[in-house]
Amino acid sequence: MKLTEIKQLLADLDTVVFELPNGSFVPEHFHVTEVGIVTKNFIDCGGTVREEKAITFQLWQAEDFDHRLAPSKLKKIIELSERTLNINPELEIEVEFQRDTIGKYGLSFNGHHFQLTSTLTACLAEDACGIPQEKQKVSLSNLGSSSTTSCCSPSPNSKCC
Repeated sequence: MKLTEIKQLLADLDTVVFELPNGSFVPEHFHVTEVGIVTKNFIDCGGTVREEKAITFQLWQAEDFDHRLAPSKLKKIIELSERTLNINPELEIEVEFQRDTIGKYGLSFNGHHFQLTSTLTACLAEDACGIPQEKQKVSLSNLGSSSTTSCCSPSPNSKCC
């Protein structure tokens, strides 16, 4: 989700709710402690230099159980960060939230509330890394149903010796 999208969604919401990938929810007394830009400069295992930029939201839960972040307040935090940090509103949002350790999530919206989505690592240079191409999966029950005649089929038209 991009920053422009979350700002549009916040205009129509009564509450800000985040659901974790396992179906549980970030406690409703959470705080957004950071909105920022994360720039990652790196070299992949194939030797290609890369740069990624994302907007980051850091969610934190404190012991102030009466705290509730209103959509209008989150929108003001976002707008302040845009002005102060010169944020490109078309960048994707990453969300950090601490459970046992800090987790990094993507962000989507299901029509009712925000969803923290799982993120995965990947090799960006599979061809240079020697990662084999994924083999095509074929069902054994479909092997004999080919319209072409195998060279070893027991038919009179077979090319077997």
